[in-house]
Amino acid sequence: MTSERKMPSVPEMAVQLPETTKVAAMASESGTISGPMERPERSLDRLRADLYQLVLRLICIATSTTAMTLMVTAKESSTVSIYGFELPVHSKWSFSDAFEYLVGVSGAVAAYSLLQLLLTASMLVRKSPVLSSRSHAWLIFAIDLALGYALMSAGSAAAGISNLNRTGIRHTTLPNFCKALQRFCNHVAISIAFTFFTCCLLTTSAIQRVIWLSKI
Repeated sequence: MTSERKMPSVPEMAVQLPETTKVAAMASESGTISGPMERPERSLDRLRADLYQLVLRLICIATSTTAMTLMVTAKESSTVSIYGFELPVHSKWSFSDAFEYLVGVSGAVAAYSLLQLLLTASMLVRKSPVLSSRSHAWLIFAIDLALGYALMSAGSAAAGISNLNRTGIRHTTLPNFCKALQRFCNHVAISIAFTFFTCCLLTTSAIQRVIWLSKI
């Protein structure tokens, strides 16, 4: 006797194929099959990070520009009394290398922040990722950190000169110049404060890049 193998009929196969396709489609919709699509919660977190970065750049532009403007407008003429003699004094930001250094670094930070603001806004409008790769993120991190250190050094150098103008030199006849040049010293002090605040903003941006790198 010969055994005959029962082959599935054409109608049965025609019924099974749509069911298989339907199951695969349902599994894909439920998320059980991995695909190139990004998870919605992850995409939302990235959008929030990009918007936060946009706000940081906007504030950096405002603070660095304010620091630079206040320093550039810091100049005043007055008189001081030394041994009973009234001597004319004239003070200007360009008389100090530390103040010029602060203006230069603040201008560079303002230009860099403006560039990053435009790039970030352009990417958000086109619904493209702001950071295209890990190398891009590391580059932005390095620039933010370098400019932050430069602002810290510029603010520290300017603060030393400003403190010397305010307290004078001990055991000498040099007076407190800020008593006669109060407007000049106030401009410098506020400019230094904005410089350190901008440094904190750039440090925050760098930390955000590290967090982004740790999640990918």
